[in-house]
Amino acid sequence: MGYPEAEDGEAVRQLLTAFVLAISVVLARAQGVDEDVRFAVIGDNGTGDDAQYAVGRQMASARATFPYNLVLMLGDNLYRRASPEVYASAFERPYQALLDAGVMFVAVLGNHDSPESVRYPRWNMNGRRYFTFTRGHVRFFAIDTNLLDAEQLDWLGRALGEAREPWKIAYFHHPIYSNGKRHGSNVELRVRLEPLFVQHGVQVVFSGHDHFYERLKPQKGITYFVAGAGGQLRRGGVERSETSAVVFADDQSFMLVEVTRQSLRFRAIARSGTVIDSGAVERQPSS
Repeated sequence: MGYPEAEDGEAVRQLLTAFVLAISVVLARAQGVDEDVRFAVIGDNGTGDDAQYAVGRQMASARATFPYNLVLMLGDNLYRRASPEVYASAFERPYQALLDAGVMFVAVLGNHDSPESVRYPRWNMNGRRYFTFTRGHVRFFAIDTNLLDAEQLDWLGRALGEAREPWKIAYFHHPIYSNGKRHGSNVELRVRLEPLFVQHGVQVVFSGHDHFYERLKPQKGITYFVAGAGGQLRRGGVERSETSAVVFADDQSFMLVEVTRQSLRFRAIARSGTVIDSGAVERQPSS
């Protein structure tokens, strides 16, 4: 048998590199070393128009250098009555490249979403309005703020109390902190949710509903993001206040997030690909 040609040699080298990488991941897991958790965040995206498709293309492009396998959907995932064609035009086609790559989308319901959408398999809600799941050292809490009844609050308190992951991240549709001119902060929800978040060490919260991007200054130790411009946009719809860290209402946008055991790093990216905000949230020692 002769030696492989140059192209074959390069192919062998790539296979060996992939094999070594896979072995290193297995060994790291066996030794209890956590991989970083990477995900994207979109909200109010389900328009089916050109802007949503442009955001989808930017999300797919970003994955080439930031390999994430999870997308949090913050509600108003569809703006028309759910049907096979609407799911296709306002979700499957805009994010086809991500879906083909095996990226998992996990949704919560917004006020424009049909209740039966909890059974749509590609949103991975498994028939539930609220639920919790983990990725590595992060536990996510998906909350239905359309109907925050006593049963859901009891569940949330128990689930938060039982979680042992170093990071707890909540996401839902209606923001409890926002400087939006149209909706703004939902104080009634804040009164019910914030004490649980503070008591159980939630560090970061993502919401939509207001159609822009805003990062709030930490409130009682928690960093809140409004990321409701994945498809819809309310230009000039946010008024900066003393609670605002960064606001952006000039274009549609999405977020990329990476969580290590000690910090959460984030970027907010406009439809054009411009980074409009970035930074880090350090994990509190008591969390």
